[in-house]
Amino acid sequence: MIRKLRTQRDNQQWMLDLALHTRGRVQNFERGDFMEVPKGKTAHNYQMLPKMWRQAAEHHEALAKRAQREGFKATATEHYDHAVEAYRMAQHPIFYDDNPVKIYLCNKLDEMVDRRSETAAYPIERVEVPFDGGKAISCLLHLLPDRRKAPCILYVPGMDQTKESFPAAHRNVAGERGFHVISMDGPGQGASNIRKIRAVGDNYERAGAAVIDYLMKRPEVDASRIGIYGISMGSYWSLRLASYDHRMAAVASAVACFNPNNTIFTVSSPRFKQVFMYMAGMSDEEEFDKIARQMTVKGYMDKVRCPTLLATGEFDPLCPLEDAIEVFEDLTCPKEMWVIENQFHPLVSLKNLGGTDHHQPILDWLHRVLVQGKANPRRVAYVKEGGDGPFGDCEWTPPVRPGQAYF
Repeated sequence: MIRKLRTQRDNQQWMLDLALHTRGRVQNFERGDFMEVPKGKTAHNYQMLPKMWRQAAEHHEALAKRAQREGFKATATEHYDHAVEAYRMAQHPIFYDDNPVKIYLCNKLDEMVDRRSETAAYPIERVEVPFDGGKAISCLLHLLPDRRKAPCILYVPGMDQTKESFPAAHRNVAGERGFHVISMDGPGQGASNIRKIRAVGDNYERAGAAVIDYLMKRPEVDASRIGIYGISMGSYWSLRLASYDHRMAAVASAVACFNPNNTIFTVSSPRFKQVFMYMAGMSDEEEFDKIARQMTVKGYMDKVRCPTLLATGEFDPLCPLEDAIEVFEDLTCPKEMWVIENQFHPLVSLKNLGGTDHHQPILDWLHRVLVQGKANPRRVAYVKEGGDGPFGDCEWTPPVRPGQAYF
């Protein structure tokens, strides 16, 4: 019997397998130095990914447990971070409900998070935020070591991320800047997938608002200085959340995918649609397409009130620059946009930033707004390769208007 394909683009699986074997990637093919396989490994097809990442996770788990037994907490924390990331990567390619291998890997991910909390240099708490009558949004709250009252960042992960993705415990770049951080498994992500909390409609906005409700009650959190930081698909969710709930004091939306109804499900890697249909709890492609058409920030941006930063690669295929320009122009709040020269979707190890990731300057921007109280009324920066970064003398006027193709 010929197997029925779930989506029309599933017949391109052989191309994904070939790309994974030759390039080490199944999406965002522009970056050749950013692999989706464990270091030193080659996957010959997509089915190998969970096993390869599980094996990498088990290695770091063994090293972490040994270091913990020997009393080397800093070393143990770093290895647990790697084990957390590897188990997270192992479970992600399995996009089927109630799959026993996925459940096992998610349980191991939870175990590594709890073990890491035993060795980390600051408190990390599990938080369950009530949502939709009997369900809960799973979060991780990273507190400053002294638990002082301070600004808090709500991290909104991307489509291929979970709450465990940021921050790393062995080097918490947000904590270094004086921020508490809460990371959430919003609808369609991580624990929410296991709990069948779906990424449809306004579920993400309502879940994010519930997390903010929780933060308002925490004595460590300065409720007047809550910022949102979303990346990739989280760039879309964070903007929609900021238009829905006006209690945040700043929003940083980066690694742009502001309008998922444009390119991500149509001309980019088929894996995006395969995974997101699972996140939405849908198997009917036509019904999913109807919902996907509503995934846009168009018509919402004039409702955002707090200072807002947009950060995008100049040639990001998931957000053509003309789309980013249109979103920027639609904002009526204090606003800033960084266009990273010659970059694409994963904004990691950037030449433009001397080899660092996007996290550091974006957290600097959040510090400037939330701590120093400074925000530009309107600024566009073109962050050049070899330049002095987004805070330098790099103001730019885009050569095209909203809706005009940049390339």
